[in-house]
Amino acid sequence: MQETGWRALYTSEFFVSGIQILFQKLHQIIHCMPIITLLSDWGLTDHYVASVKGAILSRIPDAVIVDISHNIRLFDIKHASFVMRNAWHTFPAGTIHIIGVDSIESDKHPHVIVKSEGHYFIGADTGLISLILNDKPEQIISISVNQDSGYYTFPARDRFVKVATLLATGTPMGELGETLASLNPKTLLQPDFDGKMIYGKVMHIDHYENVFVNITDRFVKECMGKNPYSITYKKEKIPLVKAYGDVREGYTCALFASNGFLQIAVNRGRAASLLGVTMDNDVFLELNK
Repeated sequence: MQETGWRALYTSEFFVSGIQILFQKLHQIIHCMPIITLLSDWGLTDHYVASVKGAILSRIPDAVIVDISHNIRLFDIKHASFVMRNAWHTFPAGTIHIIGVDSIESDKHPHVIVKSEGHYFIGADTGLISLILNDKPEQIISISVNQDSGYYTFPARDRFVKVATLLATGTPMGELGETLASLNPKTLLQPDFDGKMIYGKVMHIDHYENVFVNITDRFVKECMGKNPYSITYKKEKIPLVKAYGDVREGYTCALFASNGFLQIAVNRGRAASLLGVTMDNDVFLELNK
């Protein structure tokens, strides 16, 4: 029996084809929207975050703006690098990352655009971007684009947004400044291994007061193989588990976090306060006898 009325319309080849085209167009529009992330030490009590977002939206109304964090410790590039390093690679290629930490330009710390693995980073070359990246950058440009005001206290709004807009609208990096051969070098402190013991350092304490140590699961496997080992902090041995719930509530444990680094935690507690942990404290992994 031939269908008539609305049912016939919904099932017609013309209608189905039209819906498919509409969804394809919507998909194209969504994927054309530039993604711009923000990382800063501005906090959330002042106008800084809103004014940068306003400047972006005034230039690119359909921009997708993502706040990575605005609670970085003041001028702390180690803290900033840890947060950004664990976030940026989850975004799609083409994402533009504006870094507003220690961002005032100087002769030693020029403003730069850095392309790495298809991502663009805009900030001051203080060594922070070196700490963020996994590999050698594909391209580094010292920015020559003039900023939008005669004041030099807020480059994220007055210069970085302008540069991000140019990148998002297709301007080649090479037209935005001079090529640099390298970034200011800075590297993360690496753990040591003497054949029996791994010597690590506390590198980050998160909002939960979980303690991150600069020892990765991969490094442990390379050094220890399948041999059993113990984890020690201030002479206290800490059990290694797979998940926080493997120990009772309020008890200390160690585990490898989702970013691959060793973490010391307290199940539903605050490890840093309980154990008296501060940045750069020693943590040891020792082969069992």
